[in-house]
Amino acid sequence: MVLAQDGLPIASRRIRAGVIDKHGLRTKPLAVRVGTDNPVKVRAVRRALESLSWRAAVSRIHVPTDVPEQPFGAEAIRGAVARARNALGPADFGVGIEAGLLWEPKVGDYFDVQYCAIVDRAGRVTVGHGPGFAYPPSVVRRVKKGNTVGEAMAALTGIRRIGSKQGAIGYLTDRRLDRDALTESAVLMAMVPRIRRDLYES
Repeated sequence: MVLAQDGLPIASRRIRAGVIDKHGLRTKPLAVRVGTDNPVKVRAVRRALESLSWRAAVSRIHVPTDVPEQPFGAEAIRGAVARARNALGPADFGVGIEAGLLWEPKVGDYFDVQYCAIVDRAGRVTVGHGPGFAYPPSVVRRVKKGNTVGEAMAALTGIRRIGSKQGAIGYLTDRRLDRDALTESAVLMAMVPRIRRDLYES
């Protein structure tokens, strides 16, 4: 089965209806809903799609997730997928983004990694993640005691809601990298199987 840009099959009826062209590209912008209240995540999705020259109308919607406020390990992937599925609704794509702390035993440290999940109306889910980085020990200690990373970073920096601004990575790199760029990379990684659909179709 050959899939179109929106993840649904290339079919003559869809071409005749003007939904896609003969190559499977959408003739109208994709409707994309991001399961978040965070404007950083919405901007990241919009920029990632723009960088691919995919026309899309991106909006956000508040969605429930079944993971703790501060995810660890596989909880982050589960949260991203839940956000994407709950965001989809009538849109072409639902997008979920969740950051979590992953323990790396060989290094002996926790790494912050953002996962992105994208689901289409056919039910196909693609997942990717961005770069990972380690937090200062004082932040990790606070998180282990029950704080979120945002709360721990606020105690360290005095910046409230840092995750909706430059992000912890912006502060830790002296703004050489910000959360927008970090999140955008996660979105692009989740898009990889959709960019080269011909190589990922089974």
